[in-house]
Amino acid sequence: MKQLTKAEEDIMHILWRLKKANVKAIMEEFPVPKPAYNTVSTIVRILENKGFVDYKKEGKGHIYFPLLKQQDYSNQSINNLVDNYFQGSFKSMVSFFVKKNDISLKELESVLKEINKKE
Repeated sequence: MKQLTKAEEDIMHILWRLKKANVKAIMEEFPVPKPAYNTVSTIVRILENKGFVDYKKEGKGHIYFPLLKQQDYSNQSINNLVDNYFQGSFKSMVSFFVKKNDISLKELESVLKEINKKE
């Protein structure tokens, strides 16, 4: 699966939230200053070419919708993070975040409870 740029990811988050939208509706979701219409339109077409979104024709315009579930992209992104920065070790990644982010014992226990639910 291809990686998304920051701008592409921003638009995908909007589409995941809205489920479907035209370029104007996507633009309305951005904070001020909003990107130019042509910029959003170009990025959406790039996402279409990459296979992340598709569209249906509606009147003279297009309604875009995601082809990829957010959870699937999140899983792939996390796996890439672990592989590229932590030599494939989830233990190393968790250890890094615990040390660098001052995670409290209570938060760590909560994470362990979630992990134990999966087993």
